[in-house]
Amino acid sequence: MSDLTTAVIDAHGGPGRFAQYDSVTADFRSGGALWAMKGQEGIFDRAAVRIDLREQRASHRPFTGPGLRTSMTARRVAIESDAGEVSAERHDPRAAFAGHTLETPWDSLHVAYFAGYAMWTYLTSPFTFGSPGFRTEELPPVDVDGEIWNRLKVTFPDHVATHCPEQIFSFGQDGLLRRHDYTAEVINAGPAAHFCFDYKEFGGIMVPTNRRVHPLGEDGVVLKDIELVTIDIEDVRFG
Repeated sequence: MSDLTTAVIDAHGGPGRFAQYDSVTADFRSGGALWAMKGQEGIFDRAAVRIDLREQRASHRPFTGPGLRTSMTARRVAIESDAGEVSAERHDPRAAFAGHTLETPWDSLHVAYFAGYAMWTYLTSPFTFGSPGFRTEELPPVDVDGEIWNRLKVTFPDHVATHCPEQIFSFGQDGLLRRHDYTAEVINAGPAAHFCFDYKEFGGIMVPTNRRVHPLGEDGVVLKDIELVTIDIEDVRFG
């Protein structure tokens, strides 16, 4: 690992502390223009997501109704009851986004897959950067309103479902994530800048409790008047 990769993992709680846990559950609210564009406004007005920290698994609940939850892996997504009865499922879920544009409506399984891999990516970064198959490369730092942000280009392994193979993470001088740049391939709407704010410590792990995702213009300027996705985390439990 690069020195910067080690430093930012340490700043967020360290590999030793993170290794003590098998899962994380976050209570959150999510809004923004994306959900309405996809015909899914209010889908995450209030929800919880449970993330497996040993392999890529995620589950949101409640989902579309009381007693229902999602089950997401890179190769399968499903909606099931709390008793485990499957009401809908899709294998090779990423293929179901072929030909989509920003205006293409989503069904519930589209939402379950996108939200599952996205929250898994967010809640496991930067700790996954030191895992087998991940590659990091230090990029030149940038000056943002007088603060120097250090940057990592992270290449995700093929077996991990995420927005796109290469993503850029920018960190403040305290080592905490400030901005996350990527192109969500399943949306097919171009690059986005994802900002992280209001860090709190949960179980020794530093977690941003507010996230805002904005599109990037053709000139690379952040279009801050458009909030594609907002995420407000109310509580986090590592276990």
